Order: sequence, then C-alpha cells, then structure tokens
Amino acid sequence: QNVFTSAKVFSLIAVVLVGFVAKNAVALEANFGTAWHNFWLGSHRLHPIQVGIGGPVAYVGLFTVLAVAQVGSLFSADAWNNVTFTAGEVRNPRRNLPLSLALGTGVVLLLYIACNFVYLSVLPLSASMSSCVGAGCPAALSPVLLHGITGAYQDRVATSVMEVAFGAIGAKLMAAAILISTFGCVNGMLLAGARVYYAMSRDGLFFQSAGQLSQRTQVPVNSLWMQCGWTCLLCLSGSYGQLLDYVIFAVLVFYILTIFGLFVLRRIQPDAPRPYRALGYPILPGLYIVMAAWICVVLLRYKPQYTWPGLALVLLGVPVYLLWRKSGPPATDPQQESSAS
Repeated sequence: QNVFTSAKVFSLIAVVLVGFVAKNAVALEANFGTAWHNFWLGSHRLHPIQVGIGGPVAYVGLFTVLAVAQVGSLFSADAWNNVTFTAGEVRNPRRNLPLSLALGTGVVLLLYIACNFVYLSVLPLSASMSSCVGAGCPAALSPVLLHGITGAYQDRVATSVMEVAFGAIGAKLMAAAILISTFGCVNGMLLAGARVYYAMSRDGLFFQSAGQLSQRTQVPVNSLWMQCGWTCLLCLSGSYGQLLDYVIFAVLVFYILTIFGLFVLRRIQPDAPRPYRALGYPILPGLYIVMAAWICVVLLRYKPQYTWPGLALVLLGVPVYLLWRKSGPPATDPQQESSAS
C-alpha cells in the first residue's frame, strides 16, 4: 500500500511539473484573460442545469451549480477518514490519528488544486474559448487544444494535458499512472472498509462471522468476502457516475450527523476527556454542517434519481439497527478474549 500510494503521489507531482513546462498562451488567455473576468462579472446570472436524467432544464444561481459540481471533487477526497476505521490497530492513536487526517487531507487538497491550475494553464476551458487571441498565437491548434477541458475525451483532462506535452506517449504514461492510482485506492479502501464490518460485529450489530479473524493471517477474511460480494453487486447495478451520486449524498448525511455529534457530546458530556481539540469550534463545525446540508438539498432537488433512493437506504438503516440491537448477538469484549487465550 505504501508503494502504490507513493507512486500515485509522485504521478500527480509529475503532472504538476509537466504543466508548468507545457503551459501555452492560448489557454492562459482563454482561462485567465477576458473570459475569466467576464465569468465573474456574470456570476450573478442564472445558469442552465438539467433536473435528473432526461428532465426539464432549470435555471439556477452559481452556488447551486457549485453544489452539483461538488460530487466529483468530494469523492476525490472522501477516503480522508478511512484511517479512523483502523483506530484500534494504530500505534499512539492520540497523536497519529489527528496527524494522519490533517496530513492526508492537506496533501490531497494541495495536489488536486495544483493539478487544476495546471489544466487551466495548458488547455482552454471549452472549445468556444480556444479561438486564438493575441500576438504569437500558433497558426493551427492541435485537436486536444481545440476540444479544451470540457471536450476532453471521456473527461480525461489529465490525459489531454500529457498529450499536449508529450504527444501520443503522454496518453500511455497517464494510463499507467491511472492504473497504479486505481489499484492503490481500491486496495486501501478494501483493507479499511472490511474493518467497519469487523467492528460492527464486535459491537453486536452485524453477523457474528464478520468479527472473526483468520487464524493464519489475523485479518477479517469473512468481512473481506462480504465486502467483495456487495461491491460486485453495486458494480453491476449501474454506472460509475450514478454510484458517485449515491455515495456522496449518503456520506454527506453521515458527516453532518457525526459533526453534529460534537455539539451533542459537548452538552451531555462536558467533562469527558478530549485528546485533541476541534479547531475553530463552534464556528468551523457549524459552517461545515450548513455547507454540507446545502449540497444535500441541491442534490435532492436536481439529481433525484439517485439521492432520494440513497436517503431511503440510510433511513432504512434505523429500524435495522434497532432490530439488530435488540435481537442480535452480544458484543464481544476484547479483554475477555485476550485473557481466555
């Protein structure tokens, strides 16, 4: 996991470095020149957005467009909390958990923001903005530049940037980097995700077999197989973009509930030990709840095919939780297990 995570990080750093070399005047003028100023001058105008699949076109404000567009970027950072799934197996969690959360999230945000600046400095935003402006403009633009960011083949913007820099070989280099990145992401999320079912089982809230470790490898093999089956079912149920809408809406609901729990615990357990502080409390947590709730409301309105079913699945968990808590297997005490062994 360390090897593939490092390879992913260095691949993104390479894209950023290449972007500084491959930047061109056409893209800079199109994205940061007149068009950039016109965009912000017209930011108060309404923008067209389609309601669901095949639905009517509605005209909305800039903040609504940003909320809908957050689905992809939120997913790119969504695994920020996965390290907490293994909190019981982390050395010195009081120090290392907050540190890893801050460093992991900070590095991801820094790399993705840098990459987006690179995209804007190499490719025009859209085909309509790629018309040559200013002195020194090349007589003929490459097809990649003509299509711009919004017209990138299968939305592979980074691949288009590498094609501008290195030609056809650039696309192959990016394909290799994407394969490495995907494997590292899947491997890490599989390892962390199985710990959730394992912990639920130990708390008496899931199948007892999910809380058993393999005697040979000391990993929750049954949880991994359960996760494998559910993942295969999801992959066969729809497209990648549809799953994104399901996932992001659901996780935002849980993030809101989790952060709201900060306010509840401060009230009902004011003297409880708190190993690390919630920075900016109560302003930052409150602001996060407001912003995340706004995104959820917008997604419910403009992507109803996936968000309402996702909300139904989340709400379905409430009676299932209460039923399992009442009739499920008892929680496992790790101290008793260790003394018995």
